[in-house]
Amino acid sequence: MEPGTLKNGVNGSAPSGRPRVVAQGVQKHFLDISRQEKVVALDCIDLEIGQDEFLTILGPSGCGKSTLLNIIAGFDHPTGGEIRLDGEIISKPGPDRGVVFQEYALFPWLNAAENIEFGLRERGVPKVEREARVQEQISLVGLRGFENRFPHELSGGMRQRVALARVLVNDPKMLLMDEPFAALDAQTRTIMQNELLRVWSAERRTALFITHNIEEAVLLGDRIVVMTARPGRIKDIVTVTLPRPRDVTSAEFNETRRYVASLLEGEVQAAFAAMQASADAASQ
Repeated sequence: MEPGTLKNGVNGSAPSGRPRVVAQGVQKHFLDISRQEKVVALDCIDLEIGQDEFLTILGPSGCGKSTLLNIIAGFDHPTGGEIRLDGEIISKPGPDRGVVFQEYALFPWLNAAENIEFGLRERGVPKVEREARVQEQISLVGLRGFENRFPHELSGGMRQRVALARVLVNDPKMLLMDEPFAALDAQTRTIMQNELLRVWSAERRTALFITHNIEEAVLLGDRIVVMTARPGRIKDIVTVTLPRPRDVTSAEFNETRRYVASLLEGEVQAAFAAMQASADAASQ
């Protein structure tokens, strides 16, 4: 198998149909107050994400992956360029984008069902409708029998199921996930990856998933965006043509994984060298 590659700025478009998200010339600068220097986090990001596409993003630490997600979520704003969702410029958070973080951010005083229901209650959704939608999501993410448990009574994987259900119950157009399984042990992570794919396949909404794990990116993604070391640019976009469900032990899967790893290797080294140089300069 020859892993297909699409170069950013040439073929960085969504696979087919009208894209859900369009980023054009996105830049993000920060001011490093301690050093009084401008830090370029993102530089000239052009990207389209399809209506029901599962897009994964890989890159070294500090390359702006989470910054890009936060801009799409509406938590932050670009310094230059723009991002549109269904043709409208994103300027603030909204229920059309559901965000799942690495930290579960559950309310410890609410049980699983009440955590899932929280957003609906705040939006004034009638009680009967709330209860029906919560029960639907409890079944969808495999929480039946755990709905009355409090967060401290749940495993890490179960807490992340609650966090996912809390997002899905609002019926967002897009799922934004920032390393949601990074804190889980290997076995639980595998289970949650499969559960996420099951849920996504059932409802087929746009998904953007940030990870540091190459195998995870290949397992989940229709396309993989590989980013450069800071300033964050799109180095390459890899189209994963493997059929689902994907066998992580197959020769084709591992060929794709090795190809993505080769793209990422130099960027990780560059990011490490920059960190060392910054630490050396700070110590002088």
